[in-house]
Amino acid sequence: MADPGVQAPLHKNAKATRPRIDNFINSKRFKEVNLLNLLYPATTSADLTHWALPGGNGAWEKWTFSEIIKQQFTPTKVGTNFGPTWATHWFKVVLTLPEAWKGKQIRFRWDSGSEATLWSSDGRVLQGFSSANGDQFRTDYVITPNFDGSEETLTYYVEMASSRILGTTNGDEIDPPPTDKTFTLTRAEAAVFDTTVYKLTRDLEVLHQLSTELASDTIGYMALFTANQMVNHIIAGKEKEASDLADLYFSKSNGARAHNLAAIGNCHIDSAWLWTYSETKRKVARSFSSQLQLMDKYPEFIFVASQAQQWAWCKEFYPELFDRIKERVSQGRFLPVGGTWVEMDGNIPSGESFVRQFLHGQGFFEKELGVRCREFWLPDTFGYSPQIPGIMRHVGLNRFLTQKMSWSFVNKFPHHNFTWEGIDGSKVLAHFPPGDSYSMNCNVKEALHTEANLRDKGRASTSAFLFGYGDGGGGPTEDMIERARRLADADGCPRMQMTTPDALFSALEKEQHNFAVWRGELYLELHNGTYTSQAAMKRLCREAEFALRDAEFLLCMASAGGKGGDLLIRSLVELDAAWKKVMLNQFHDVLPGSGIEMIYPEATKLYHEAIAAADTVWKSSAITVLGDKSTSGRSLWDASIGSFFRSGDASQLLAFNTLQWPRRDVVTVPTSEGDPKDLNYALVAVPAFGFAVMEAAAPTNPVTLSEVNGSYILSNGLVRAVISSLGQLTSLAVGEDVDRDVFMTSDGQQLTGNRILLYDDQPLYWDAWDVMDYHLETETCINDATVSTPVSIKEHTALRCTLSWGCSVGRSSSLLQEISLSADSPYVAFKTSVNWTENRKLLKLGFNTSLKTTFATYDTQFGSLARPTVVNTSWDSARYEVCGHKYADLSESDWGLAVLNDSKYGWSGRDSTLTLTLLKSPKAPDANCDMGEHSFAYAVMPHAGPLFSSDVVQRSYEFNNPLKIMTANNVAPSPASMSWCAVVGAGVVLHTVKPAQDGSGDVILRVYESRGTRSNAQLQLMLPVKGVVECNGMEDPGKVVDFVAKVGGVSFLVKLTAYDIRAFRISF
Repeated sequence: MADPGVQAPLHKNAKATRPRIDNFINSKRFKEVNLLNLLYPATTSADLTHWALPGGNGAWEKWTFSEIIKQQFTPTKVGTNFGPTWATHWFKVVLTLPEAWKGKQIRFRWDSGSEATLWSSDGRVLQGFSSANGDQFRTDYVITPNFDGSEETLTYYVEMASSRILGTTNGDEIDPPPTDKTFTLTRAEAAVFDTTVYKLTRDLEVLHQLSTELASDTIGYMALFTANQMVNHIIAGKEKEASDLADLYFSKSNGARAHNLAAIGNCHIDSAWLWTYSETKRKVARSFSSQLQLMDKYPEFIFVASQAQQWAWCKEFYPELFDRIKERVSQGRFLPVGGTWVEMDGNIPSGESFVRQFLHGQGFFEKELGVRCREFWLPDTFGYSPQIPGIMRHVGLNRFLTQKMSWSFVNKFPHHNFTWEGIDGSKVLAHFPPGDSYSMNCNVKEALHTEANLRDKGRASTSAFLFGYGDGGGGPTEDMIERARRLADADGCPRMQMTTPDALFSALEKEQHNFAVWRGELYLELHNGTYTSQAAMKRLCREAEFALRDAEFLLCMASAGGKGGDLLIRSLVELDAAWKKVMLNQFHDVLPGSGIEMIYPEATKLYHEAIAAADTVWKSSAITVLGDKSTSGRSLWDASIGSFFRSGDASQLLAFNTLQWPRRDVVTVPTSEGDPKDLNYALVAVPAFGFAVMEAAAPTNPVTLSEVNGSYILSNGLVRAVISSLGQLTSLAVGEDVDRDVFMTSDGQQLTGNRILLYDDQPLYWDAWDVMDYHLETETCINDATVSTPVSIKEHTALRCTLSWGCSVGRSSSLLQEISLSADSPYVAFKTSVNWTENRKLLKLGFNTSLKTTFATYDTQFGSLARPTVVNTSWDSARYEVCGHKYADLSESDWGLAVLNDSKYGWSGRDSTLTLTLLKSPKAPDANCDMGEHSFAYAVMPHAGPLFSSDVVQRSYEFNNPLKIMTANNVAPSPASMSWCAVVGAGVVLHTVKPAQDGSGDVILRVYESRGTRSNAQLQLMLPVKGVVECNGMEDPGKVVDFVAKVGGVSFLVKLTAYDIRAFRISF
């Protein structure tokens, strides 16, 4: 039955009634007689003057507001074009408000077809503007809700960005942006805003949505009849009666069992994507200030923002705005979420990088806001490591939110609420918003879809409903909140209530006993090309992670027990800045390689700065560790190894080992002043976590090289490899055990490895993001029949033998490779250079082995992951390109093959074949992605016994972290060797030795179990230790750990379960 006062339409023709309502609030054709023209009954144009800020992207950062307003502004007008792309234009806006507007709500309206920021005349950021991107419009600023006539002339400033909120192209969204785009200023005016008309438009909008989405339901008809009667009243001049009908309709509450939508305002801002870091800084100001404006009007409105880096940018560039935000934080209305420095990629960063994201992110929120986040908020990353639950538990979190799994291409993920169990057994509560978006608009269709799409009906009574413009920022709008108010408890829809993430997860925790358990990775069946695109980002990330690890280790040794003076304080500042640069570059569109071209020069610069800072800390720590005994007054270390040879004292050449395993490695030293072509090799032995004066050692397993029928046999007693003239591996075995040849089947069939493979790579849409399964149908082996430069001997010594060869690739690319075996090494190394000029091609490396196995094992954060190599299900089939870190392995029960690498992450394991993806060549959003020169290395390591009884984990660390050779001037270190730390026991990896973040002088040790089983080990420290406590990843102290004093140090027992992550805080 219709509500009182509602008359059903004369004719039962919903096909006419429903569009009638839509036309009445939206149609421009009938704007003279519908509500559109009534929203702004009076306007007056702004008086405009303009100044173009010199320079392009990022130039604005060099100017203060006070400097800008002193510049020479010249007259301009609506209809003028401004540009080019990434330029900044400032406007002085003078508004004259007529006295007749007293008692009215007055707004300033701006539309430049781009993003812009409104500033007060005294330099406060007031609000962001955006337009010309679909429905992502924000063009009104409320000057006053009730004009009192006291200020008839107002002055504002508008900072216009020559870019749009979601990409600045002339075509498709992900096309590379043009450099010469201009934007037309189409509106700059003051206007009266009719609040009664606005309420009616929102009432009619939601009623129309209800009637459309519930078209065959009685509730839909009630909404339709109410809206139709409202239109009749409005036409008759009875606006109050129309408004009352809407209020009555929305007062009818829902049933007691209605599903609850936890409406949470947010504005997911990509820290860089189709724009640069610099533009994101302004996006933060535009988005955050806009939300403060809404909070003034809507007391129920709650807004959340992730990424401490963006909050830090706000503090740095907009301190007055940051102070206003802090007031709302204290009220519980503007909340930090996620706890990380940025929303990083979920696959490629190391385990330690994950921990640092939380350590720095939570640290910022605690210091600046007094808040520690309780959830991991990562809505838009391209897959999720199986160790994330373990890392979350390590940093004190047990709540996880994302929505990206809804993008999977083949299989629909079976849960929206579940307990996620990581490889270490850690369990966290995971929630996927069933609306499959973080950019909801608070409309009826989205609300109904959220409930209908829920995969856990009857198990969960609450779902997240994340609303607000996202990706390019912006956040919620007035219209969204008005719709949410009407849907707070509307009959026929789930309840939509503003709430906090804490309240959402608290409600879900009460129902968690109903949820299923998902074990292992959350593999996104899409965007698997991001393991490869922008190869330099991957290489520099790996290099920076190891450089910072090494610098922190030596700093701890230099400063333990208060040694080193101000070295610790000074170095912590440098390392903090370095880590923040690395973490920023791990953002989920930068490190994965899915951003525009102009992002990457800056990202490269940041990586180089971080690596240089790590090197500075390393060298400063080395000086302190050994003591500067130089009689010449020079620093202990000289950057040139050649200086050692000038001094003529071989005892001063030192090798440092920052890993837990004693090493016997072949190293390279120059034989004359600085000539890199004149090299000599030495086999040196260095203790674990220590250094040694370099003394040449005789190899236990020297290298031999022979040529047989055009192929070359490399052997050293640990490994035997046969290389064909085409650069392919035709035989590989441990020692001389030719009966177990990786490339020879039991029936004598000859297989090969080191196959250079080229594939066509044309995704359906997401160019830099995707590798589609059909690429596998286009394989071409480049070195199967002929190569441009056949294999030849480059060098032949007992310590190292090297072969070289080269080939053309594709239309115009080329590859050069050196294949080396060193004395006492269990692997063959491949140093590769590629000049890459292809268009939408993939370059891979293939190993067709004789191993019979149903799974491959891949290195991952603080552990490993076994994935099927068989294709029994659609889930198996969809994993044709997967992520792995330092190694991947195919093994039978008692032997196998591992492939190590120094900078690659894309792998595929199918049946007995293992491939490593080397390069990709997409053309969007960066038309020049990966074009040019590349250098990388990988190695093949056959092993006896199963994977985790071999040395693969150890060798993968060593391959990525060569010994550091340094030269002392006029110094003979005493003792001649030193080992500060040792791990006695298999399976436990001491990955991290770092100074405590609080500058106390304590040292943090982080260990993990690497074999997937229970492992015990003694940690030995040759340091003046006074106390040991267990701690978490946030370095909060926990229970006291008993230790045993020994001569010069201490030891304590560590007991770990499979893939366990633990940390210990050492005091002196």
